[in-house]
Amino acid sequence: MPDSRIAVPLDYPSAALAEAFVARVSPEECALKVGKELFTAAGPAFVSSLVDRGFRVFLDLKYHDIPNTVAQACRAAADLGVWMLNVHAGGGRAMMTAARDALASTARPPLLIAVTVLTSLDDAALSELGIAEGAAQHAQRLARLAADCGLDGVVCSAWEARAIKDAHGAGFLTVVPGIRLAAGDAHDQARVATPEAAVRAGADYLVIGRAITQAADPHATLKQINSTIGTQK
Repeated sequence: MPDSRIAVPLDYPSAALAEAFVARVSPEECALKVGKELFTAAGPAFVSSLVDRGFRVFLDLKYHDIPNTVAQACRAAADLGVWMLNVHAGGGRAMMTAARDALASTARPPLLIAVTVLTSLDDAALSELGIAEGAAQHAQRLARLAADCGLDGVVCSAWEARAIKDAHGAGFLTVVPGIRLAAGDAHDQARVATPEAAVRAGADYLVIGRAITQAADPHATLKQINSTIGTQK
């Protein structure tokens, strides 16, 4: 069965609250994203429990450290059975290569993707960090480095997805956060798009949070979005 393109972030402070949402959806409807808040609160055992129930789990811990530390963390994540995990492309070539090599030695390597520019950052924010090029240009630069290091794809905004696809081919995955069902509904993100616009721009997977987790009927919301954007082969 083709995969749903949707990854729902479990941005909850406890396993109990996350579990209440997970009970309302199925592995066929979406993947689940576990980030720093829930992982810190609930730990790896909760991640393993999601995998055991058949969910594809995107472990979104954005590893960024010295190469050996990141490599060991990636190997530990693979042992949990996660579907996908990420590192920060800003960690550089040696770090990303170490992560790739560590996963290659595991029995079931998960997809490894690199975060380019956080969707909460815009050109002005990057300038404050001493980065002269704009968000789109910097994201494309980091995507080139990730591709050169043999990673499976990147996290980027919908604004950069098409250029990254054109540069690196259909097989290089683009995972796009900052998805809002209504145009102009930005919240804490600077570079956002609707699901339809993101897929047209070349997104393979969409991270969609509040619109699903706060919906009165998450199942119905997922069904509607999945029918609109199709599945990922």
